[in-house]
Amino acid sequence: MAEEAAVDSGEKRLNELGYKQELRREMTLFKTLAISFSTMTLFTGITPLYGSSLRYTGPACLVWGWVVVSFFTWFVGFAMAEICSSFPTTGSLYFWAAHLAGPVWGPLASWCCAWLEAIGLIAGIGTQAYAGSQVLQSIILLCTGTNKGGGYLTPRWLFLLMYIGLTFIWAVLNTFALEVIAFLDLISMWWQVIGGTVIVVLLPLVAKTTQPASYVFTHFETAPDVTGIKSSAYAAILSLLVSQYSLYGYDAAAHLTEETKGADKNGPIAILSSIGIITIFGWAYILALTFSIQDFGYLFDPSNETAGTFVPAQILFDAFHGRYNSSAGAIVLLFVIWGSFFFGGLSITTSAARVVYALSRDRGIPLSSVWRRIHPRHKVPANAVWLCAAVCALLGLPILRINVVFTAITSVATIGWVGGYAVPIFARMVMREEDFSPGPFYLRRASRPVCLVAFLWICYTCSVFLLPTAYPISADNFNYAPVALGVCLGLIGLWWVLDARRWFKGPVRNIDDLHSNGGDAHDSGKV
Repeated sequence: MAEEAAVDSGEKRLNELGYKQELRREMTLFKTLAISFSTMTLFTGITPLYGSSLRYTGPACLVWGWVVVSFFTWFVGFAMAEICSSFPTTGSLYFWAAHLAGPVWGPLASWCCAWLEAIGLIAGIGTQAYAGSQVLQSIILLCTGTNKGGGYLTPRWLFLLMYIGLTFIWAVLNTFALEVIAFLDLISMWWQVIGGTVIVVLLPLVAKTTQPASYVFTHFETAPDVTGIKSSAYAAILSLLVSQYSLYGYDAAAHLTEETKGADKNGPIAILSSIGIITIFGWAYILALTFSIQDFGYLFDPSNETAGTFVPAQILFDAFHGRYNSSAGAIVLLFVIWGSFFFGGLSITTSAARVVYALSRDRGIPLSSVWRRIHPRHKVPANAVWLCAAVCALLGLPILRINVVFTAITSVATIGWVGGYAVPIFARMVMREEDFSPGPFYLRRASRPVCLVAFLWICYTCSVFLLPTAYPISADNFNYAPVALGVCLGLIGLWWVLDARRWFKGPVRNIDDLHSNGGDAHDSGKV
């Protein structure tokens, strides 16, 4: 009995589900929260899409859009927290989908969910690498004299090298011991909280003039001459993309549940806490940037100090140069923002590798025996890490030729990542309540309504990221996400129909000696 009592509640739940403990279970709630918060990140979602969203409709839709998206995000978060409490496994969404869908549909559900999530996470690494390179490009330009002063604007080939370099560094760091990753993510959380607070408070104080509240909260202004979009409603839909792109990634806590103490309780807490923190800080960051705008039209001018490439960088420059006749303050704050991208990419690499590892463990990916290997010393899925890094690097190669790489990668990341949420949430919504074995976090009668709203919101989110973002459509502004996703999902679907459905059964047990109690409720969903 003493030995039974010493078993972690999350590990006991894992054993009941048919898995043995392989990864080190040493993360506390705070460390798990740090990684989850780092994956969502305060700056990395808002910063790269702020300028385009501002141009579509002006400040009002951007500011209030964050509130609207945050509201619906809570429904998704509550639905996922309930499921995470019941299934604290590294495979998370993939595992949830298999067990919630039951023995008939479980294999297909887990197959779709796993590949959507893998595609979304790997593309998510690319979004961090691209946007991080974009911030670094602005830092280099301001440090060398600005666009007007003969500063150095990095060419495409160097931009690509920065992109690949960041991906490589994240892969190297993810091959070290788990303690190193957790420590860096702990730094990341404080980096973003302290850095975010400094920017939110300092930027409006430094700016020589600030916009009135009536402008920030009520001004609506479309730009059909630039975007080609004449419909105000369509422009408003596109202006919300920055919020929809920023407010996901909270499932990172679920990916680490096999490494978290008391994961059946701490996993849901980390998911919901991450949403709460990012909701408040994100809105404050948007308000700080918007109140500090000096000249709306000048932000997008190709002849301005940042070459019109990065609106937040121009806002920072205008504030500090206008007050102190120096860009030093703007450079420092851009470095803080760049650090957020660096830590965010590191966390997403961690999550992506865990998903690839889980899928490989259940033989759902080619060469599974290679990608599921655990490093004998560091106890991390090192091969899966490098697979993710290699695919991410390949995604960046079009940077050399086209200008809409970030639009495509962002759309693929969002649709894949958020689309993966939809599968287990839908399965939870339609399953019989008596077949669900709840964990400590249980929504009871509210579960189905919450899941319904969450599922519909996810469907809407995925749909809008497939829309054209400018008119008339040309090779320079075409949203390639539908093509890229169509090819990937088409091949994966074809593989399923022709071959995988015959042998893929979803999550595969790796333990024979199950606990005698607690497994029956889950057996109805085992595949």
